[in-house]
Amino acid sequence: MRKKITILTLLFCSFVTGLFANTPQYDICIYGESASGVIAAIQGARMGKKVVLISKNDHVGGLVTSGLTATDMNRNDLIGGITKEFYNKIYNYYLQPEVWHNQDRESFMVSTLKRTYRGKNDERQIQWVYESSVAERIMRDMLKTAGVEILFNHRLDLNKNVRKEENIIRSIQLENGKVIEAKMFIDASYEGDLLARAGVSYTVGRESNLQYGETYNGIRLNYKQGKDLTKISPYIKEGNVKSGALPYVTDREWGKQGDADKRVQAYCYRMTLTNDPDNRISIQKPKNYNPLWYEIYARMLKLEPETKLQQIITLTPMPNKKTDTNHLDFFGASYNYAEADYKTRQEIEQLHKDYALGMLWFLGHVPEHIRKEMLDWGLPKDEFTDTQNFPYQIYVREARRMIGAFVMTEKNVRKTDRTPVEHSVGLGSYALDCHYVSRVIDQEGKLRNEGTIFAPTIPYSISYYSLTPKEEECANLLATVCLSSSHVAYSTIRMEPVYMILGQSAATAAALAIDSNLPVQKISYDVLKYKLLQDGQLLSVPTKK
Repeated sequence: MRKKITILTLLFCSFVTGLFANTPQYDICIYGESASGVIAAIQGARMGKKVVLISKNDHVGGLVTSGLTATDMNRNDLIGGITKEFYNKIYNYYLQPEVWHNQDRESFMVSTLKRTYRGKNDERQIQWVYESSVAERIMRDMLKTAGVEILFNHRLDLNKNVRKEENIIRSIQLENGKVIEAKMFIDASYEGDLLARAGVSYTVGRESNLQYGETYNGIRLNYKQGKDLTKISPYIKEGNVKSGALPYVTDREWGKQGDADKRVQAYCYRMTLTNDPDNRISIQKPKNYNPLWYEIYARMLKLEPETKLQQIITLTPMPNKKTDTNHLDFFGASYNYAEADYKTRQEIEQLHKDYALGMLWFLGHVPEHIRKEMLDWGLPKDEFTDTQNFPYQIYVREARRMIGAFVMTEKNVRKTDRTPVEHSVGLGSYALDCHYVSRVIDQEGKLRNEGTIFAPTIPYSISYYSLTPKEEECANLLATVCLSSSHVAYSTIRMEPVYMILGQSAATAAALAIDSNLPVQKISYDVLKYKLLQDGQLLSVPTKK
């Protein structure tokens, strides 16, 4: 009898051991340290789930904590949930007089009014202009309070696909061999590496206008919009066709207006500069400085010597005499980034860093009125202290875009003749805004900018099913940055506060899918909507009182 009991006990223990061996380490694995990933992680943990956030570097927050501090928030009344909570913490931080080291809050707010949609809302107690280091400290505190585990300096092994059983991801493998098992996965990366390795359909570049019945997609020579470059010679030797095109200028048109291609809008670094002498490091000429990269600007300044610095780059005031510096766009250098391996991406990032520092150095050595203003600015000693005071995250304005259960297109976001979407999980409101994609010599030998879109819109809903893959491809994955969208629709969706909102919605859906034991595509939208509203998300435009 005792022998029989012993055997049964051993069999039971063996069963239990096998059961726990197959139990995922985590409920939700979030790949990507972007602000979207941070908000998703916080929400998942608050819903009682065991969450891991995987960061490819030493940081959290992505662009939100790496220079993009003039937040693209044209409608602050559409920000709710944890995203609003984050901006409330920013607001409260800057209410403290002691955090203002070299200016006061009131004078700063006056300086930033026109560039940042007023920068704050006292009634809602939110502020969306800040210093990168402040934002990251706040995010880290929020993650710690929520109980999120963070794996720093870990990346997917791009040489291995994720382990799937039919349409379910069971685990992912990181470069150091570490295996992460989870019930649900969220790809919150800028590149979409997880969804790609999981075999989910995606695209890179621009669709043709014909594909979704759009008007702003595909190749777009900007004959009317943006800077007129036609008086500037596009050749290495001015006026000499045989000398060849300047670097990163395409020497001929490669398709017709509206045709599809694989090009993406220009990337840059959103640099933080300061004119505080006590906190300023002078900008040095980079070792890889190439004057031909800036020759178009040199020739432009000869033709238009009265051009002001802020007509070339923008220095938007941030607290404590710092800036969010934009428009250091390196046209044509980002096309291969989305699908490149890590080594190639690092090379492209270095190229953009050299370009940005080189551009700032160039502007400090041009006509006097620009040079004098530019030399007042330098890198801040108290920002990005572990990356030579230079932002750690390149501005990936667009990389992979999932082709999911629902594709957001121009008709869903345009201002007029709109087709509203159902199943809202958040709102967007920013203009259709695509930076230049290329510089090209047209059929008449004239230099043209190509690819920009800027068109006003009004608030629109984003469909839950644009966050989900097709069910047959993957049933336990959501994408919050590389979501399912055409190039045109993405040009307005791609704002950081929207990514953050979608992060919370995706984590809520992931938790509900776990609780109901359903694919993410099959959870009850009514239950999801109820929980999102309960947690302060805004799913429709508030009625004005």
